[in-house]
Order: sequence, then C-alpha cells, then structure tokens
Amino acid sequence: MIMKRPASLALAALLLTGCGASVTPSAASPTTVTVSNCGQDVAYAPPQRALAYDVSGAEKMFALGLADRMRGYVMNALGDPAIAGSPWKADYAKVERLGTERITREIVVAAKADWVLAGWNSGFSEERGITPALLRENGIASYLHTETCWGYGGAGLDVPPLEALYTDLANIGRVFGVEERATALVAELKGRIAALRKTWPAGGSPARVFVYDSGTDQPFTAGRHAAPHDVIESAGGVNVFADLRKGWTTVGWEPVVKARPEVIVIVDYADRPAKDKIAFLESLPQLRSIPAVQNRRYLVMSYGDAVSGPRNVKAAEDLGAYLRSIGR
Repeated sequence: MIMKRPASLALAALLLTGCGASVTPSAASPTTVTVSNCGQDVAYAPPQRALAYDVSGAEKMFALGLADRMRGYVMNALGDPAIAGSPWKADYAKVERLGTERITREIVVAAKADWVLAGWNSGFSEERGITPALLRENGIASYLHTETCWGYGGAGLDVPPLEALYTDLANIGRVFGVEERATALVAELKGRIAALRKTWPAGGSPARVFVYDSGTDQPFTAGRHAAPHDVIESAGGVNVFADLRKGWTTVGWEPVVKARPEVIVIVDYADRPAKDKIAFLESLPQLRSIPAVQNRRYLVMSYGDAVSGPRNVKAAEDLGAYLRSIGR
C-alpha cells in the first residue's frame, strides 16, 4: 500500500530542484527552508527518513554527520570496493542498505522515506519510472545532484562539478539544519583545492589525462560535467574530453588516440580489477602509440573518488601528487 502523508506535509516536501541555495522562512512552518536545485525554488520541512542513492548520495550525507537522519541507502554491488575504502565505512555499516542494484520507486515507498537524494539518469529516470514528480505524488521530496542538472528537465545548467559539489553540501546542510557544519566542510574542501593549485609546476602545458571507466568496443569516460573533469583540472592536468558537454559518456577509440593522453586514470570498481583494465588497454594495437601506454602512466582511482562527492578533493590530491611525481 502506498502511504500518503498529510497534505500540509506533502506541500512542504515539494520537489527540491535548482543550483545555488537560499534560505527563507516559510509562513507555514518556522523550520521550513527553501533551496534552489536545478532551477526551481522549493520549500519543505527537514527530513527524518532520508534515502540516498549510490556513493554520491550516501557520502554527502555522511560527510555532514547525517547518518542518524537516514532511513537507508541503495548502492549497486559494483560499488562495494568503494565502501570498503571509504572514510565513512562505519556509517555505511550503521545505515541500512536497502538495495544492491538501481534505486526504484518501490524501494523508496516500501522504506517510507520522506526525502530522496540521487542524480538525474544515474538514479532518477523517466524510463525506470522513478522521477521527482512521481515521488512527489506520494508525498516524498527529492533532491537532484547539481552535477546532473545540465541534463534535467531542459534546465541546461552548466555548473562545474566541484562547484556543484559545494552547492549540494550547502543545500543539504540547510535542508537538515546543519548549516554551520556544511559551511565548515565546504571551506575545508575549497582550502585543500587552493593548496593543491599552488603545487602546479610553473610554465609548460598541463598533462593530458584520459579517464577510462569501462567499455571495450567504445570507452566510457568523463566529459566536462562529470566529477573527474574538475578532479583533473584541480590536479593541474587537462581532461582530453573537456569539450564534451556531457557527464559520463561513451566515445570512440579514435578520438582517444588523437588526443594522445599522457596519463590514464583507471576507475576501479567490482566489475573488473584495475589490472585487467590496464592489460586490456595495452592489448589494443591502436593505443600503443599514445604516451600514457608507452610510458605505462596509469593512476587507479576508486569509484568512490570518481563520482560526485567529498572524496573528489582527495582524488584531486592523489592525481596531483602523481603528476608531480612524473614532473608534470
């Protein structure tokens, strides 16, 4: 049976959709806040039974100390290594895991969640029947990762991935009434990125970096709207597919060869070991001429570091250290 909440609460829990946040008191409730996510301003009451999808959602919540406000999380089993290596491993153990595949409307409703955090097309999906609008019909509020706003509802918002991360942390902090904690966390992350930028070598062109997630016939990689784009730029490199106005997407091998990457970032999760992905890349005759393969310059990056979340800063620091180690 689908549980309906009182109309006043359902109204307060309208879809949370926009980039950049503002807090305004509501006439209905002194605890109601308004934030902007993917182009719309929405007011709703602080959630008590939040549900997060994937590493991106879970770790934004954990980093803000909100594990006790969560009903649970859903994560594909491919993300299990990211949990094992997470600085919030204890929170993962404390919060119930409600699914090991994709998030579904059935899971959300059965959990009696009052707020859902996920990305557009990575969690929410018209095709799979779980959208903010459909959840709202059941009195369940939603928040979309700002990183995915560029592809949502025609909003076409072009927010750099790290700025999107900072926006999400600030917005979630306001929604849950932990603004000071969110402000301090964002300041810390920005400070670490600023310190990292000071390590860039003077002069010369930045190292060309290709992100290899998966794929054999066509590689799955990161465009300008995916978190690794800003990870690479913050580390002092350049994403060879920076011109792609997409998030995670497929490309051909020919553009990879043409880009002549000097470093390849291998995204590591449970489908295939990173060493197997490297062996595959080195088996492709067309890649043998690119500098990264010739010099065997690979950096293995956890899936948890590569998707939008607070670990992006650590990922940038790790990549920066690697680039410095090869003189770039």
